[in-house]
Amino acid sequence: MKNMVDIHVALATIEDMEFWEDRAEEAADRLNTLLHMLYDQADEDINSTNLENMIQYIWENWREDSHLLDIDEDDLYDWVDQLLATWDDEHQEPR
Repeated sequence: MKNMVDIHVALATIEDMEFWEDRAEEAADRLNTLLHMLYDQADEDINSTNLENMIQYIWENWREDSHLLDIDEDDLYDWVDQLLATWDDEHQEPR
């Protein structure tokens, strides 16, 4: 269940985003926006393990992605929507 996952534990800090150097704060804000989008769009009855794995997937795939700061929020929203619609925890592999 969604309420078993505390999204605030998964949020990025500036220190987590040192890859971005001068833009670390902006990158942390964008990654946190993406994580909040996932949490907000997830069904209330989502399996908490699946949600935690999706959070990890976002971290692994977006933290240092060169498009993180360029992609607009509507496209991120669509990406999260697609992730939720197609997630298969047993067969999911990082990109």
